Amino acid sequence: MHSHHLLLEEPIRMASILEPSKPSFFPAMTKIVGTLGPKSRSVETISSCLNAGMSVARFDFSWGDSAFHQETLENLKKAIKSTKKLCAVMLDTVGPELQVVNKTEHPISLEAETLVTLTPNQEKEATSNLLPINFSGLSEAVKTGDTIFIGQYLFTGSETTSVWLEVNEVKGDDVVCLIKNSATLSGSLFTLHVSQIRIELPTLTDKDKEVISTWGVHNNIDFLSLSYTRHAEDIRHAREYLSKLGGLNQTKIFAKIENFEGLTHFDEILQEADGIILSRGNLGIDLPPEKVFLFQKAAVYKCNMAGKPAVITRVVDSMTDNLRPTRAEATDVANAVLDGSDAIILGAETLRGLYPVDTISIVGKICAESEKVFNQDLYFKRTVQHVGEPMSHMESIASSAVRAAIKVKASVIICFTSSGRAARLIAKYRPTMPVISVVIPRLKTNQLRWTFTGAFEARQALIVRGLFPMLADPRHPADSTSATNESILTIALDHGKAIGLIKSHDRVVVCQKVGDDSVVKIIELED
Repeated sequence: MHSHHLLLEEPIRMASILEPSKPSFFPAMTKIVGTLGPKSRSVETISSCLNAGMSVARFDFSWGDSAFHQETLENLKKAIKSTKKLCAVMLDTVGPELQVVNKTEHPISLEAETLVTLTPNQEKEATSNLLPINFSGLSEAVKTGDTIFIGQYLFTGSETTSVWLEVNEVKGDDVVCLIKNSATLSGSLFTLHVSQIRIELPTLTDKDKEVISTWGVHNNIDFLSLSYTRHAEDIRHAREYLSKLGGLNQTKIFAKIENFEGLTHFDEILQEADGIILSRGNLGIDLPPEKVFLFQKAAVYKCNMAGKPAVITRVVDSMTDNLRPTRAEATDVANAVLDGSDAIILGAETLRGLYPVDTISIVGKICAESEKVFNQDLYFKRTVQHVGEPMSHMESIASSAVRAAIKVKASVIICFTSSGRAARLIAKYRPTMPVISVVIPRLKTNQLRWTFTGAFEARQALIVRGLFPMLADPRHPADSTSATNESILTIALDHGKAIGLIKSHDRVVVCQKVGDDSVVKIIELED
């Protein structure tokens, strides 16, 4: 996976477009987060998803109860065992999401240029001119002329499954709206989004807290996706809540940016969060269509420079029902990779889509092709320039390791780490080759029992572009001698050879601690 410049000579590039893509052990450096649901919860399907390239499983609590998700997670564990593929778990909160409640689940047809009333009275039945909603404060939040969108799950932009309303008048607790386009809503829940209006609800709701303190704690979740993050305070509040739950104080919190408030406070949120999810479904409603790409590019760049994962959503919506993405979607995936995204989330495409495995496989292939033309040279210079001088000790080691690996055309970088931070810093400089992050477990005690840490740190690398974790034997603690480090290195090299990543005469760059010093060394392999 050596670097090519983005601008290649025309004739050579044209010829190479026609060449078949070469298969490799890692489908792509960019990670894929798959949402597990009705169409993707059997052991067989999850196993196929893992083999196709899914490295994080997302559990979306805006539908389905804890028992349903627990059953899916048990199947995931069986699939991990049978495929021997690591997979992290992400819990996605509901947050202050407004929903239309359709108890009968009958399809509702809405006719353009007619009126529909939104009411907080959930006892009433949903009809073509009355929609009950789960929020009593809508009438106080909106005014005549405001825009409201309603759609199944999230907004695909399809005019037949989502509807655009304009507030006509406010009558007590009810809001009367003019329907702007004809659409049929089918299913039990539809999301309601009021464009550029603050909804006075907590970001971490009581329902979310209940799910986190039961399901989240029981399953030791690796990532918490905080829906509708609006302020840095939301992240601080969530972190404080997790720290009280003991087992989850290591869980990484990803801020989901999906409205104008989150966008306005983006810089402060980025400082507090462990990563960012750009939820383009809702953002595409709060922003004019021509501005969405600008926010994506600016936000991904800021995440890259901060060394925090940037995750993009809503890339191949059409694959929910079709076996192939549209040409525009394929280009969109490639552009997300070229912008510098770490991972791509598949939502409805794997949750209820007809082709979850094919979707993961195709998105992985597009990512792999895009990575071949990612302008690493320009990216590296920009990152070094942004970090500035004097560089911290860790930044200096990480950037030197990447520079050395590119100069000697190393096939992999192997990084020894106990917290995962050193490996993430190396990945920040976007090397063109995979980084095998060898996580050395640490022994900890709470006076009552001894435990090894390391599994969390290994799984949390699964959302960072180019990082591929490996958990070392706990009998080799972090402050081991150089002899033990050598034996772990031998195991890591053997692992690299076994999966076809390293061959005879290849060069490998190793980044490790020897005593108090961090060392970067280049190894040339014998036969």
